[in-house]
Amino acid sequence: MKNIFFETYITPSSHKEEISNFLIERFNNGIEEAGNTLILRSDEPLDGLIEELKVYVKALEEIFNEKIDLKIETKKKENKDWIENYQKSIQPVEIDEFYIHPSWHPPKENKINITIDPALAFGSGHHETTRSCVKALKNYVKKDKTLLDVGCGSGILGIVASKLGARVDACDTDPLAVKSTKENFELNNVKYENIWEGSANQTDKKYDIVVANIIADVLVFIANDLKSKVNDILILSGIIAKYKNKVLEKYKDLKLIEEIKENEWITLVLRKDMNG
Repeated sequence: MKNIFFETYITPSSHKEEISNFLIERFNNGIEEAGNTLILRSDEPLDGLIEELKVYVKALEEIFNEKIDLKIETKKKENKDWIENYQKSIQPVEIDEFYIHPSWHPPKENKINITIDPALAFGSGHHETTRSCVKALKNYVKKDKTLLDVGCGSGILGIVASKLGARVDACDTDPLAVKSTKENFELNNVKYENIWEGSANQTDKKYDIVVANIIADVLVFIANDLKSKVNDILILSGIIAKYKNKVLEKYKDLKLIEEIKENEWITLVLRKDMNG
């Protein structure tokens, strides 16, 4: 066990809510708010997440046509009990027939078990958007369907799809996420076809299903890329309810066939008109 941990302080000049929601989805260790500052604690430096956050903030600047200053400070602290206490706080999650658990909890009989260690992961089933995405995947993934997971994070959605019989590709702009996804696929004894660092625009392939659990503003920003890669079903998540219409406006050429809401978060399932 390491005897240090890292505290990262993030203070945006504006758009704190959007930045906070982005971090909530990408960082599963819990986030403390102190005034306008967001505090993240981890057992390793968050260099990859910080770089992805900077890319996201640049996208916000383009969307809102304004400059956003981002003050970031990381401190190294000693606490030999931090990781153990954190692990004790993480409990398994059941989503229908799926049982998502960290490696220090045993698997459950008569369930589809998925092992995700969330200390550095970007999604472990605890967040509303991950749960609703899993439910959507269960409804639309069939054996041998092709699927692209955009912004794969921990790889949990791709693993779910693979266990449902899909042939999975995945991508993320964060190299740490790509590494985490590869490790978690191996941990769960499932296979992916291709994983790369970057976004959906770096492949020429088209897929039966594309899933993107990111955040509303990024879904708006990369709408054309996502639509160009899907042949049938597009699953969009990471959307706060008040931004639903903003997202739908960018995807109005697709048909909304299902909406899954949990608390303030919404997952949209859209279908592409193959005759269009």
